[in-house]
Amino acid sequence: MTRGYISIGSNIDKDKHIPASLIALEQVFGELTVSSIYESEPVGFTGDAFYNLVVGFDSDLEVKAVAKQLRQIELDNGRARDSQKFSARTLDLDLILYGNLIFNDGRLRIPRDEIEHYAFVLEPLAEIAPTLKHPISHISYAELWNKFDKADLKQKRVTPPWASTK
Repeated sequence: MTRGYISIGSNIDKDKHIPASLIALEQVFGELTVSSIYESEPVGFTGDAFYNLVVGFDSDLEVKAVAKQLRQIELDNGRARDSQKFSARTLDLDLILYGNLIFNDGRLRIPRDEIEHYAFVLEPLAEIAPTLKHPISHISYAELWNKFDKADLKQKRVTPPWASTK
C-alpha cells in the first residue's frame, strides 16, 4: 500500500462539494486522514473564497489510476472538463504526493510544485503529515511550513457547520 495525499479545493457551492468529495474519496480509498479546513482567497483571479484541505489515504492503485479516480470525482461534482487553471471551480482534487514517487508525464506531476508555493496546500499537509519529508528536498513538511513566508498570508482555519459533526 502506498500513502498518498490529495489537496482539495472549492469555491463554488463549497459547502456541498467538499463534503461530497470526502464521501466519494472514502468510498474509493477507505479511511482518510483529514486536515482542518482553511478558507483562503483565490490565487491568480478575483472570486469567492475557497475552502482548502488535504487528505491522506492508502492505496495499491497505480498513480495514473488514482489520478483518473480523482478526475471522475471532480466531473461528478460539476467540474468543467475545460476549466482554466486560475478560475472558480466546484471541486479541485490534486494528487500532491504518492509515497516517495517522483513522476512527471506532463499532465501529472508528483510531488506537486504547489506544495512549496501555496500556503493553502502546505499548511494542511504539514498539519496531518508534519514529519513526512518531501521526496526531492528531504525537508519535513513541518519545517517547510515553519520557513514559509507568511507575511501576506490570506487564509484561516474554519469549521463549516457540516464539518462540526465529524
